[in-house]
Amino acid sequence: MTTDNKLKPLREQIDAIDAQILDLLNRRARIAQEVGHVKAETNAPVFRPEREAQVLRSVADRNPGPLNRDDVQTIFREIMSACRALEKRVTVAYLGPAGTFSEQAIYQQFGHAVEPLPCASIDEVFRDVEAGTAEFGIVPVENSTEGAVNRTLDLLLQTTLCISGELSIQVHHSLMTKTGTMEGVKRICAHSQALAQCQAWLNLNYPNIERQAVASNGEAALRASADPTVAAIAGEIAGEKYNLGIVKSHIQDDPHNRTRFAVIGRLQTTPSGKDQTSLVLSVPNKPGAVYSLLAPLAKHGVSMTRFESRPARMGTWEYYFYVDIEGHVHDAKVAQALEELKQNASFFKVLGSYPLGL
Repeated sequence: MTTDNKLKPLREQIDAIDAQILDLLNRRARIAQEVGHVKAETNAPVFRPEREAQVLRSVADRNPGPLNRDDVQTIFREIMSACRALEKRVTVAYLGPAGTFSEQAIYQQFGHAVEPLPCASIDEVFRDVEAGTAEFGIVPVENSTEGAVNRTLDLLLQTTLCISGELSIQVHHSLMTKTGTMEGVKRICAHSQALAQCQAWLNLNYPNIERQAVASNGEAALRASADPTVAAIAGEIAGEKYNLGIVKSHIQDDPHNRTRFAVIGRLQTTPSGKDQTSLVLSVPNKPGAVYSLLAPLAKHGVSMTRFESRPARMGTWEYYFYVDIEGHVHDAKVAQALEELKQNASFFKVLGSYPLGL
Protein backbone atom coordinates (compact mmCIF):
# COMPACT_ATOMS: atom_id res chain seq x y z
CA MET A 1 0.00 0.00 0.00
CA THR A 2 1.37 3.40 -0.96
CA THR A 3 1.88 6.25 1.51
CA ASP A 4 -0.99 8.21 -0.08
CA ASN A 5 -3.34 5.25 0.35
CA LYS A 6 -2.38 4.96 4.00
CA LEU A 7 -2.82 8.69 4.58
CA LYS A 8 -6.15 9.05 2.77
CA PRO A 9 -8.41 7.59 5.53
CA LEU A 10 -6.50 9.57 8.21
CA ARG A 11 -6.92 12.78 6.27
CA GLU A 12 -10.60 12.06 5.83
CA GLN A 13 -10.92 11.68 9.59
CA ILE A 14 -9.10 14.98 10.12
CA ASP A 15 -11.39 16.72 7.60
CA ALA A 16 -14.47 15.38 9.40
CA ILE A 17 -13.13 16.50 12.79
CA ASP A 18 -12.23 19.94 11.38
CA ALA A 19 -15.84 20.32 10.21
CA GLN A 20 -17.04 19.50 13.74
CA ILE A 21 -14.54 21.94 15.26
CA LEU A 22 -15.70 24.71 12.89
CA ASP A 23 -19.32 24.06 13.81
CA LEU A 24 -18.54 24.12 17.52
CA LEU A 25 -16.48 27.31 17.20
CA ASN A 26 -19.36 29.11 15.53
CA ARG A 27 -21.80 27.79 18.12
CA ARG A 28 -19.51 29.18 20.80
CA ALA A 29 -19.28 32.49 18.93
CA ARG A 30 -23.07 32.82 18.75
CA ILE A 31 -23.34 32.27 22.51
CA ALA A 32 -20.57 34.83 23.01
CA GLN A 33 -22.66 37.29 20.98
CA GLU A 34 -25.57 36.66 23.34
CA VAL A 35 -23.26 37.33 26.27
CA GLY A 36 -22.29 40.59 24.57
CA HIS A 37 -25.95 41.64 24.28
CA VAL A 38 -26.44 41.00 28.02
CA LYS A 39 -23.29 42.98 28.84
CA ALA A 40 -24.43 45.86 26.66
CA GLU A 41 -27.63 46.19 28.71
CA THR A 42 -25.60 46.91 31.85
CA ASN A 43 -22.56 48.51 30.15
CA ALA A 44 -20.40 45.66 31.50
CA PRO A 45 -16.79 45.45 30.26
CA VAL A 46 -16.00 43.34 27.20
CA PHE A 47 -12.73 41.96 28.61
CA ARG A 48 -12.94 40.10 31.92
CA PRO A 49 -9.44 38.85 32.74
CA GLU A 50 -10.59 36.85 35.76
CA ARG A 51 -13.14 34.91 33.66
CA GLU A 52 -10.60 34.24 30.90
CA ALA A 53 -8.03 33.11 33.46
CA GLN A 54 -10.56 30.64 34.88
CA VAL A 55 -11.26 29.24 31.40
CA LEU A 56 -7.56 28.86 30.58
CA ARG A 57 -6.80 27.14 33.88
CA SER A 58 -9.78 24.83 33.42
CA VAL A 59 -8.86 23.67 29.91
CA ALA A 60 -5.25 23.13 30.98
CA ASP A 61 -6.33 21.05 33.99
CA ARG A 62 -8.75 18.95 31.90
CA ASN A 63 -6.33 18.47 28.99
CA PRO A 64 -5.58 14.73 28.52
CA GLY A 65 -2.89 15.27 25.85
CA PRO A 66 -1.09 14.73 23.55
CA LEU A 67 -1.26 18.54 23.16
CA ASN A 68 0.75 20.18 25.90
CA ARG A 69 -0.68 22.62 28.43
CA ASP A 70 0.77 25.81 26.92
CA ASP A 71 -0.39 24.98 23.40
CA VAL A 72 -3.93 24.23 24.59
CA GLN A 73 -4.05 27.56 26.44
CA THR A 74 -2.74 29.40 23.35
CA ILE A 75 -5.49 27.88 21.20
CA PHE A 76 -8.24 28.77 23.67
CA ARG A 77 -6.85 32.26 24.23
CA GLU A 78 -7.21 32.95 20.50
CA ILE A 79 -10.73 31.48 20.49
CA MET A 80 -11.74 33.79 23.32
CA SER A 81 -10.04 36.73 21.60
CA ALA A 82 -11.94 36.13 18.35
CA CYS A 83 -15.25 35.73 20.21
CA ARG A 84 -14.57 38.86 22.28
CA ALA A 85 -13.93 40.80 19.07
CA LEU A 86 -17.51 40.05 17.97
CA GLU A 87 -18.55 42.37 20.81
CA LYS A 88 -15.71 44.86 20.35
CA ARG A 89 -12.02 44.86 19.44
CA VAL A 90 -10.26 46.07 22.57
CA THR A 91 -7.56 48.74 22.06
CA VAL A 92 -4.33 48.06 23.98
CA ALA A 93 -1.51 50.62 24.26
CA TYR A 94 2.08 49.42 24.45
CA LEU A 95 5.68 50.63 24.20
CA GLY A 96 6.30 50.71 20.44
CA PRO A 97 7.01 50.79 17.65
CA ALA A 98 5.86 47.40 16.36
CA GLY A 99 8.17 44.50 17.10
CA THR A 100 8.83 45.08 20.81
CA PHE A 101 8.47 42.50 23.55
CA SER A 102 5.61 44.69 24.83
CA GLU A 103 3.70 44.01 21.61
CA GLN A 104 4.40 40.30 22.04
CA ALA A 105 2.99 40.58 25.57
CA ILE A 106 -0.27 42.00 24.18
CA TYR A 107 -0.92 38.90 22.10
CA GLN A 108 0.08 36.58 24.91
CA GLN A 109 -2.46 38.25 27.20
CA PHE A 110 -5.31 39.26 24.86
CA GLY A 111 -4.86 37.11 21.75
CA HIS A 112 -4.53 38.62 18.27
CA ALA A 113 -8.09 39.96 17.80
CA VAL A 114 -7.26 43.34 19.37
CA GLU A 115 -6.23 46.82 18.22
CA PRO A 116 -2.62 47.41 19.31
CA LEU A 117 -1.70 51.07 19.85
CA PRO A 118 2.07 51.72 19.75
CA CYS A 119 3.37 54.49 22.03
CA ALA A 120 6.72 56.29 22.10
CA SER A 121 7.24 55.86 25.85
CA ILE A 122 5.88 54.16 28.95
CA ASP A 123 4.55 57.57 30.03
CA GLU A 124 2.51 57.75 26.82
CA VAL A 125 1.04 54.29 27.47
CA PHE A 126 -0.29 55.55 30.80
CA ARG A 127 -1.57 58.80 29.25
CA ASP A 128 -3.45 57.03 26.45
CA VAL A 129 -5.20 54.70 28.89
CA GLU A 130 -5.96 57.54 31.30
CA ALA A 131 -7.42 59.58 28.41
CA GLY A 132 -9.54 56.67 27.18
CA THR A 133 -7.73 56.39 23.85
CA ALA A 134 -7.03 52.78 24.82
CA GLU A 135 -9.00 50.57 27.19
CA PHE A 136 -5.85 48.86 28.47
CA GLY A 137 -2.10 49.22 28.42
CA ILE A 138 0.78 46.77 28.71
CA VAL A 139 3.83 47.99 30.65
CA PRO A 140 7.02 46.21 31.75
CA VAL A 141 7.35 45.95 35.53
CA GLU A 142 10.52 43.98 36.16
CA ASN A 143 13.17 41.87 34.50
CA SER A 144 14.71 38.75 36.00
CA THR A 145 18.22 40.04 35.20
CA GLU A 146 18.02 43.80 35.71
CA GLY A 147 15.26 44.09 38.29
CA ALA A 148 12.48 46.68 38.43
CA VAL A 149 11.55 49.00 35.59
CA ASN A 150 11.66 52.13 37.72
CA ARG A 151 9.69 54.41 35.41
CA THR A 152 6.74 52.01 35.51
CA LEU A 153 6.87 51.86 39.32
CA ASP A 154 6.90 55.67 39.55
CA LEU A 155 3.92 55.99 37.20
CA LEU A 156 1.94 53.31 39.05
CA LEU A 157 2.37 55.40 42.18
CA GLN A 158 0.92 58.50 40.50
CA THR A 159 -1.84 57.11 38.25
CA THR A 160 -5.53 56.61 38.93
CA LEU A 161 -5.40 53.41 36.84
CA CYS A 162 -5.14 49.97 38.39
CA ILE A 163 -3.50 46.67 37.48
CA SER A 164 -5.96 44.13 36.08
CA GLY A 165 -3.56 41.41 34.94
CA GLU A 166 0.02 40.24 34.71
CA LEU A 167 2.12 37.98 32.54
CA SER A 168 5.74 36.95 32.11
CA ILE A 169 7.47 36.31 28.81
CA GLN A 170 10.85 34.81 28.01
CA VAL A 171 13.18 37.40 26.52
CA HIS A 172 15.67 36.30 23.86
CA HIS A 173 17.78 39.10 22.39
CA SER A 174 19.36 39.01 18.94
CA LEU A 175 21.96 41.30 17.39
CA MET A 176 20.66 42.36 13.97
CA THR A 177 21.66 44.63 11.09
CA LYS A 178 20.38 45.56 7.65
CA THR A 179 22.99 43.31 6.00
CA GLY A 180 23.16 40.54 8.58
CA THR A 181 26.84 41.34 9.21
CA MET A 182 28.71 43.82 11.41
CA GLU A 183 30.64 45.28 8.50
CA GLY A 184 30.57 49.09 8.71
CA VAL A 185 28.58 49.13 11.96
CA LYS A 186 29.47 52.09 14.17
CA ARG A 187 26.71 51.98 16.79
CA ILE A 188 24.64 49.37 18.63
CA CYS A 189 21.16 50.55 19.69
CA ALA A 190 18.71 49.05 22.16
CA HIS A 191 16.58 49.90 25.16
CA SER A 192 18.78 50.55 28.21
CA GLN A 193 17.51 47.37 29.89
CA ALA A 194 18.40 45.27 26.83
CA LEU A 195 21.89 46.77 26.70
CA ALA A 196 22.34 45.87 30.36
CA GLN A 197 20.99 42.35 29.82
CA CYS A 198 23.58 41.77 27.05
CA GLN A 199 26.47 43.70 28.62
CA ALA A 200 28.88 40.80 29.18
CA TRP A 201 28.37 39.43 25.66
CA LEU A 202 28.87 42.88 24.11
CA ASN A 203 32.01 43.50 26.20
CA LEU A 204 33.46 40.23 24.97
CA ASN A 205 32.53 40.53 21.30
CA TYR A 206 32.18 44.21 20.42
CA PRO A 207 33.85 46.21 23.21
CA ASN A 208 34.83 49.12 20.96
CA ILE A 209 31.52 49.80 19.23
CA GLU A 210 29.46 52.66 20.67
CA ARG A 211 26.25 51.66 22.47
CA GLN A 212 23.23 53.93 22.40
CA ALA A 213 20.13 53.58 24.55
CA VAL A 214 16.86 54.32 22.72
CA ALA A 215 13.20 54.31 23.76
CA SER A 216 12.58 50.65 22.86
CA ASN A 217 14.09 47.67 21.07
CA GLY A 218 11.51 48.19 18.33
CA GLU A 219 12.88 51.71 17.85
CA ALA A 220 16.38 50.23 17.61
CA ALA A 221 15.24 47.78 14.93
CA LEU A 222 13.55 50.59 13.00
CA ARG A 223 16.77 52.62 13.05
CA ALA A 224 18.84 49.65 11.92
CA SER A 225 16.47 49.07 9.00
CA ALA A 226 17.18 52.59 7.73
CA ASP A 227 20.90 52.85 8.53
CA PRO A 228 23.48 50.12 7.73
CA THR A 229 25.89 51.63 10.28
CA VAL A 230 23.45 50.79 13.11
CA ALA A 231 23.03 47.39 14.73
CA ALA A 232 19.97 46.67 16.87
CA ILE A 233 19.40 44.42 19.84
CA ALA A 234 15.82 43.18 19.72
CA GLY A 235 13.64 40.10 19.48
CA GLU A 236 13.50 38.09 16.28
CA ILE A 237 9.92 39.27 15.69
CA ALA A 238 11.28 42.83 15.31
CA GLY A 239 13.90 41.53 12.89
CA GLU A 240 11.24 39.93 10.72
CA LYS A 241 9.04 43.02 10.84
CA TYR A 242 11.87 45.34 9.75
CA ASN A 243 13.59 42.88 7.39
CA LEU A 244 16.85 42.67 9.36
CA GLY A 245 19.47 39.97 9.18
CA ILE A 246 20.53 38.20 12.38
CA VAL A 247 24.21 38.52 13.25
CA LYS A 248 23.87 36.45 16.44
CA SER A 249 20.88 35.04 18.31
CA HIS A 250 20.40 34.64 22.07
CA ILE A 251 23.04 37.14 23.17
CA GLN A 252 21.42 37.84 26.57
CA ASP A 253 23.79 37.06 29.46
CA ASP A 254 21.12 35.06 31.32
CA PRO A 255 19.63 32.27 29.18
CA HIS A 256 16.54 32.25 31.42
CA ASN A 257 15.96 36.00 31.05
CA ARG A 258 12.28 36.94 31.54
CA THR A 259 10.30 40.17 31.76
CA ARG A 260 7.12 40.59 33.77
CA PHE A 261 4.40 42.87 32.39
CA ALA A 262 1.35 44.44 34.00
CA VAL A 263 -2.00 45.14 32.33
CA ILE A 264 -3.23 48.58 33.34
CA GLY A 265 -6.69 50.09 32.93
CA ARG A 266 -9.76 51.17 34.85
CA LEU A 267 -11.18 47.68 35.26
CA GLN A 268 -11.22 46.31 38.80
CA THR A 269 -11.41 42.53 38.64
CA THR A 270 -13.39 40.20 40.87
CA PRO A 271 -11.72 37.12 42.43
CA SER A 272 -10.69 34.39 39.98
CA GLY A 273 -9.68 31.85 42.61
CA LYS A 274 -5.94 32.37 42.12
CA ASP A 275 -5.11 36.05 42.47
CA GLN A 276 -2.43 38.52 43.46
CA THR A 277 -2.67 42.01 44.96
CA SER A 278 -0.12 44.78 44.44
CA LEU A 279 0.38 47.58 46.96
CA VAL A 280 2.47 50.72 47.47
CA LEU A 281 3.31 51.59 51.05
CA SER A 282 5.49 53.92 53.08
CA VAL A 283 6.22 54.23 56.79
CA PRO A 284 7.57 56.85 59.17
CA ASN A 285 11.37 56.81 59.37
CA LYS A 286 11.78 55.13 62.76
CA PRO A 287 13.26 51.83 64.04
CA GLY A 288 11.13 48.76 63.38
CA ALA A 289 8.63 50.63 61.21
CA VAL A 290 8.81 48.25 58.24
CA TYR A 291 8.54 45.18 60.47
CA SER A 292 5.47 46.63 62.19
CA LEU A 293 3.97 47.61 58.86
CA LEU A 294 4.11 44.08 57.44
CA ALA A 295 3.25 42.19 60.64
CA PRO A 296 -0.49 41.94 59.78
CA LEU A 297 0.35 39.85 56.71
CA ALA A 298 1.96 37.16 58.84
CA LYS A 299 -0.75 37.44 61.46
CA HIS A 300 -3.49 36.65 58.94
CA GLY A 301 -1.54 34.09 56.92
CA VAL A 302 -1.10 36.20 53.79
CA SER A 303 2.03 35.40 51.78
CA MET A 304 4.19 38.22 50.40
CA THR A 305 5.70 37.36 47.00
CA ARG A 306 7.56 40.57 46.16
CA PHE A 307 9.08 43.50 48.04
CA GLU A 308 10.71 46.39 46.15
CA SER A 309 11.79 49.80 47.48
CA ARG A 310 12.01 53.14 45.65
CA PRO A 311 13.22 56.49 47.02
CA ALA A 312 10.37 58.86 47.80
CA ARG A 313 12.29 61.72 46.10
CA MET A 314 11.37 64.22 48.80
CA GLY A 315 14.92 65.10 49.83
CA THR A 316 14.79 62.81 52.86
CA TRP A 317 15.82 59.19 53.36
CA GLU A 318 12.31 57.85 52.90
CA TYR A 319 11.08 55.11 50.60
CA TYR A 320 8.01 53.73 48.95
CA PHE A 321 7.67 49.96 49.17
CA TYR A 322 6.09 48.02 46.32
CA VAL A 323 4.62 44.81 47.69
CA ASP A 324 2.86 41.87 46.02
CA ILE A 325 0.78 39.48 48.13
CA GLU A 326 -1.16 36.34 47.35
CA GLY A 327 -4.94 36.67 47.21
CA HIS A 328 -7.59 39.22 46.27
CA VAL A 329 -8.70 42.26 48.29
CA HIS A 330 -12.15 40.65 48.53
CA ASP A 331 -10.71 37.53 50.21
CA ALA A 332 -11.53 37.67 53.92
CA LYS A 333 -8.01 37.16 55.28
CA VAL A 334 -6.51 39.63 52.78
CA ALA A 335 -9.13 42.26 53.62
CA GLN A 336 -8.45 41.86 57.34
CA ALA A 337 -4.68 42.06 56.88
CA LEU A 338 -4.89 45.17 54.70
CA GLU A 339 -7.21 46.94 57.11
CA GLU A 340 -4.65 46.50 59.91
CA LEU A 341 -1.71 47.23 57.63
CA LYS A 342 -3.31 50.52 56.61
CA GLN A 343 -3.27 51.67 60.23
CA ASN A 344 0.55 51.32 60.36
CA ALA A 345 1.29 52.97 57.00
CA SER A 346 1.92 56.64 56.39
CA PHE A 347 0.98 56.00 52.74
CA PHE A 348 -1.19 53.15 51.44
CA LYS A 349 -2.38 52.43 47.91
CA VAL A 350 -3.79 49.29 46.33
CA LEU A 351 -2.48 49.11 42.75
CA GLY A 352 -4.85 46.29 41.89
CA SER A 353 -6.04 42.75 42.54
CA TYR A 354 -5.83 40.53 39.47
CA PRO A 355 -5.47 36.92 38.29
CA LEU A 356 -2.04 35.46 38.86
CA GLY A 357 -0.14 35.08 35.61
CA LEU A 358 -0.53 31.67 33.97
